[in-house]
Amino acid sequence: MGQSALRAAEALSPREADFLTHFQTLERTFPREVARAALETAILRRKAERKFPQRAHSLYFTREALEQASSAAVSRYRARRFAGYDLLVDVGCSVGGDTLHLAEIAPTLGVDRDPLRLAMGRANLKAQGLWGRARLLNADASLPLPLGGLPQKTGVFFDPARRSAHRRLYSVRAYHPPLATVASWLSLAAGAGVKISPGVALEELSAYDCEVEFISSKGELKEAALWFGECRSADRRATLLPGGDTLTADPAAEAAPPRLGQPDAFLCEPDPAVLRAGLVRTLAARVDARQLDPRIAYLACGHPVVSPFLRCWQVEAWMPFQMKRLRAYLRERGVGKVTVKKRGSPLTPEEVQRALKLKGDRRRVLFLTQLAGRPIVVVALPGITPRGTAAGAPGQ
Repeated sequence: MGQSALRAAEALSPREADFLTHFQTLERTFPREVARAALETAILRRKAERKFPQRAHSLYFTREALEQASSAAVSRYRARRFAGYDLLVDVGCSVGGDTLHLAEIAPTLGVDRDPLRLAMGRANLKAQGLWGRARLLNADASLPLPLGGLPQKTGVFFDPARRSAHRRLYSVRAYHPPLATVASWLSLAAGAGVKISPGVALEELSAYDCEVEFISSKGELKEAALWFGECRSADRRATLLPGGDTLTADPAAEAAPPRLGQPDAFLCEPDPAVLRAGLVRTLAARVDARQLDPRIAYLACGHPVVSPFLRCWQVEAWMPFQMKRLRAYLRERGVGKVTVKKRGSPLTPEEVQRALKLKGDRRRVLFLTQLAGRPIVVVALPGITPRGTAAGAPGQ
């Protein structure tokens, strides 16, 4: 009956806003609780299509588990860092979003304290034909885990709970279990990875001997991960998906004073993973660019840069920021529509849009920023150079 109700619910292509209408339709045929559970699952599967485009139609979730789950692209990338291991332990496996990809790399043991999520995880593994590659254990990861006789080449992946009463937790000390728990597993594992919030305060990580990796997908910062033991291969890393391009720190560039300069023929904006990983100087050195200000991440370059790690605009003009002067400049050129970007400016894009009061058909991109501590505006043409890896562009 349950699967019949689920098929009926999915046939409705249900949306959250129409829950009551869909529920009333289903309860004419199925018991109320069965109809409710089927409808909830069908709605969550539709929401999951963005994270699990190939698998959402056959997976089971709770709302919170889906919200916390990594996208398939991020999870698959992380799992590949465990290639060559004999056994993987997925601590805090929830409904198995990461377990699915880890089990494709090596036999995997999933651990979680929530029996409902483990039941969903078991169903998800079976639906993907991976149950023979994984088993699940009901245990609290804040307590010593009943693990013994593990292969020498064992890897641990840890996904702690980062929400409390539906609020995000940004401190690693507030996670459940707290990040410090990872120390007890390092004696069991050759390597370990930990999923953390990309908004983590980096000073909280200073006590840990690990690599800090920030991961973006299609230009949007998604996650951060810590890598310990054999999994560690750098101090800081920025990784871009779906291509998998990765950038690590150049010690010489990071130790040297920032290379500064005025706006040039092109203005470049690093990917948010590069910014969060603190690798702007490394990237600037790789592409022969200069920062406008030591505290600002915009890069000035005399040539167009084709790189997955940044976006590049052709500069038309730049000037000290004065609203009246900027308005006159744009009106003289028939500019009626602008995209406003900012770093180091107290103004909001909406304030600038309202104050300019432009008319015309042409478009421009405005960068409100600083040059050596003084406010400037850079006017750029709207086209962006394509991302990609060109000769001389940064790689691993």
